[in-house]
Amino acid sequence: MAAAAAATEQQSSNGPVKKSMREKAVERRNVNKEHNSNFKAGYIPIDEDRLHKTGLRGRKGNLAICVIVLLFILAVINLIITLVIWAVIRIGPNGCDSMEFHESGLLRFKQVSDMGVIHPLYKSTVGGRRNENLVITGNNQPIVFQQGTTKLSVEKNKTSITSDIGMQFFDPRTQNILFSTDYETHEFHLPSGVKSLNVQKASTERITSNATSDLNIKVDGRAIVRGNEGVFIMGKTIQFHMGGNMELKAENSIILNGTVMVSTNRLPSSSSGDQFGGDDWVRYKLCMCADGTLFRVQVTGQNMGCQTSDNPCGDLY
Repeated sequence: MAAAAAATEQQSSNGPVKKSMREKAVERRNVNKEHNSNFKAGYIPIDEDRLHKTGLRGRKGNLAICVIVLLFILAVINLIITLVIWAVIRIGPNGCDSMEFHESGLLRFKQVSDMGVIHPLYKSTVGGRRNENLVITGNNQPIVFQQGTTKLSVEKNKTSITSDIGMQFFDPRTQNILFSTDYETHEFHLPSGVKSLNVQKASTERITSNATSDLNIKVDGRAIVRGNEGVFIMGKTIQFHMGGNMELKAENSIILNGTVMVSTNRLPSSSSGDQFGGDDWVRYKLCMCADGTLFRVQVTGQNMGCQTSDNPCGDLY
């Protein structure tokens, strides 16, 4: 052992030690003897915890399972949508059985279609075939055509058109305007067959009727007639029927040209003369000139006439 240690020390300090032939033969014999008697040569102990793990395990495995399940659900939904599209549109080897697409952008439905809300493109047109009717039916709901603020509603008992910019109806063959609300370009005429017009507010230069028919203006509440340059009412017979009060306002004067009859049955009267001297009462008398000009005179006593210094008629009564 001392010699081996000395040899090792000498080898580490002075480099490798040269062995004799005898030493080499003895060392080789000992090595062969040890190898021949060693049955565990080349054996490596297998421990599962020490082996390198392969595949998806733990959280990665759970995530992979979730991705596979999600892809399966998407595939099932895609299959259902495809079946619905195939059943509704009826797509087959020869194309689509329910509609046709043309190069001009025309979409033609070839059978009865059930649709809710349709949003067409800009300046789209809805129409039917030349020799066939276009039938649009609402199942217990009104049919509404709307473009911006313009709305056409077809209901069971009425058809209404609402627009903030006006509307016009014209013949597509002759391009003649049948009805228009453009008062600046066209004169307002009701279409033939229409006898009444229901509006909340109308602005026009004049309202006339035929020479053989009457013009009736009826309101449920209050009617207000204004004119920027005056209000002129002309007719063979003019009648006002109202349940409340009639109020006429003018900046200068009110002129009634024609035979004027005033019924005094409903005019208020005073049975006591003490009210004229009180400070709480200011009364006026309505007077009329020969040309129909009306003016008022303050009443200062009983049985007072229309004599006043500022008589608009020109001559004193």
